[in-house]
Amino acid sequence: MHRRTLIALAALATALVSPLALSQAKEIKIAHIYSKTGPLEAYGKQTATGFMMGLDYATGGTMMVAGKKIVVIEKDDQGKPDQGKSLLAAAYGDDKVDLAVGPTASPVALAMLPVAEEYKKILLVEPAVADSITGDKWNKYIFRTGRNSSQDAISNAVALDKEGVTIATMAQDSAFGRDGVKAFKEAIKKGKLVHEEYLPPATTDFTAGGQRLIDKLKGLPGRKVIFIIWAGGNPFKIADMDLKRHGIEIATGGNILPAMVAYKQFPGMEGAAYYYFGMPKNPVNDAMVAQHYKQFKAPPDFFTAGGFSAAMAVVTALKNSKGDASANTLIKTMEGMSFDTPKGKMTFRKEDHQAMQSMYHFKIKVDPAFAWGVPELVREIKAEEMQIPIRNKR
Repeated sequence: MHRRTLIALAALATALVSPLALSQAKEIKIAHIYSKTGPLEAYGKQTATGFMMGLDYATGGTMMVAGKKIVVIEKDDQGKPDQGKSLLAAAYGDDKVDLAVGPTASPVALAMLPVAEEYKKILLVEPAVADSITGDKWNKYIFRTGRNSSQDAISNAVALDKEGVTIATMAQDSAFGRDGVKAFKEAIKKGKLVHEEYLPPATTDFTAGGQRLIDKLKGLPGRKVIFIIWAGGNPFKIADMDLKRHGIEIATGGNILPAMVAYKQFPGMEGAAYYYFGMPKNPVNDAMVAQHYKQFKAPPDFFTAGGFSAAMAVVTALKNSKGDASANTLIKTMEGMSFDTPKGKMTFRKEDHQAMQSMYHFKIKVDPAFAWGVPELVREIKAEEMQIPIRNKR
């Protein structure tokens, strides 16, 4: 009797567990770890908006792929590397997510890379930019839809690198800033780079750094440019130091719309952008712009496009793998995989899993209809035009 009771209880337990196990098997869990708060909060929130919007679009509003429900768990790394690292470990270990997306800041991403390798699960990096993420700190579980420093730098070099141009750089003293300058320096072939100025990431007073830059450039012949690589804050305050008196221009890449309000001071300024909603002409961008206007009564921004692209990559990979979210299957599926995004087609390079993508050479126009300096498209710089170095040690 005792034995029969045990068997009956075991059968009951199995009956109770099975539906739960079954329901879990019918889910694909994704952790989105980003800066909900902290210095890059604006970037993080845009990425999160774009990611959810992209999942909705890519699944036709069902949030299902290959018969499985997509479940997103959001976590706030606050822009802190240790926080990001522990959140990712908890997501893989405790939450049993199939893969993770994020983070916003490069130092957080670099802290997270070894965790993906330890747990043998995919981390899709969006939008952290440092080259080292898909370079010397990379491992095979890392993919990136976000652009890297080299893509930023080489596209900006296309816009700025001309005979007789003298350039000085101003960047944050961080992985993002230093990797950006390194890549930019390598890409400059015709112009001359005379000075690199690195300042603490949270700098608000640019007087000392600005004066050093002026001292290096003033009196030199020809066109003189300060190229700025900066995330958050307002580095354009150095324009208050009367750069025009010394014939010095400012140049920079694209940015979020609130930051581009400062660009209105610099009509004609050239650079290269990752994204601006008016530049790409394709059905995915049209859909995202329309949906964003409908939902927020405003256009999608720089990082919204990145989050949307990450979602498109995830859903394309899961469709191709027939819902198999195991790391080895996803790695095989995603290496060399092309997918549609608001920027057009992207392709994960097999060697380092960096998404090859277009960038946009722009010139700033002042339009009273917009609060920001409008980046007018000079031309699309195609992925195949940019020789992006492979920096990993695979």
